[in-house]
Amino acid sequence: MQYRQFGKTDMKISELSFGTWAIGGSWGGKTNDEDALNGLARAMDAGVNFFDTADVYGDGRSEELLAKATKGKEDKIHIATKFCRAGDINDPKTYSEASVTEYVENSLRRLQRDQLDLIQIHCPPIEILRDGAVFEVLDKLQQQGKIRHYGGVSVETVEEGLVSMENQNVAALQVIFNIFRQKPVTELFPVAKEKNVGILARVPLASGLLTGKFSTDHKFEEDDHRQFNRNGEAFNVGETFAGLPFEKGG
Repeated sequence: MQYRQFGKTDMKISELSFGTWAIGGSWGGKTNDEDALNGLARAMDAGVNFFDTADVYGDGRSEELLAKATKGKEDKIHIATKFCRAGDINDPKTYSEASVTEYVENSLRRLQRDQLDLIQIHCPPIEILRDGAVFEVLDKLQQQGKIRHYGGVSVETVEEGLVSMENQNVAALQVIFNIFRQKPVTELFPVAKEKNVGILARVPLASGLLTGKFSTDHKFEEDDHRQFNRNGEAFNVGETFAGLPFEKGG
């Protein structure tokens, strides 16, 4: 495994990280805890030291599984989590000091940690990012020692990433980047490099489309998000199978 300095943070992370949406059991088919824990252990054995999760992945189940898998390795394994999707993402109250503090403390409890390595705002509206009040809340939580780094804004568009980086304390961005989504190369990454902001590539395999495992006969679970948004009304091109010349099974 190769490792890279993660932007302006004090973390050196594996070039391959482990996204834990699926192991929460709320997307991509049924999972069981034994398989999830075995997968996490295998990743760590291979040298992966960075795991991405969110409070809404399995309603916190993903965070709890990570706590179990990384127990005793807290100083070696870095975990990034996210917040805000459990509430109304368009309501400013979701980003108030009281709300964000509650999100952070709940994640700390589930992860069984004293401090979050990285907290990410989970795909918020650009108006929230422009307002900037949420960053002031995160500043306070960082000063209190509850979070190590913040910003790590999980953004949908290049514009959202650029707005986020106007805040000097944003340490990282998680952005959709794959062969279908190349806009960040010219419009986002140069600014991130200049500001020393770490980049996490989100859905690099376009939700599995680029794995070569799927054919027109493949059938997804009824609640699998790849069943939705066929024409790109809800998600952007490259995030799922939306807007791409690919026909899938029913």
